Amino acid sequence: MSWTDERVETLKRMWNEGQSASQIAKELGGVTRNAVIGKVHRLGLSNRTGVAPQPAPAAPAAPAA
Repeated sequence: MSWTDERVETLKRMWNEGQSASQIAKELGGVTRNAVIGKVHRLGLSNRTGVAPQPAPAAPAAPAA
């Protein structure tokens, strides 16, 4: 299997839609999850374009007695 322009575009689209590497590999066929992850890294797509979940705010400190 080779990474044709069409397959790379499909990978980019699905990655930006939030699909998992496993889902992308299944859709493309002929590639593994690890191959998708490697290609994502080489394309510089490692950071999703969506909003990352924000950490919960810290609990307020208890008043000193």
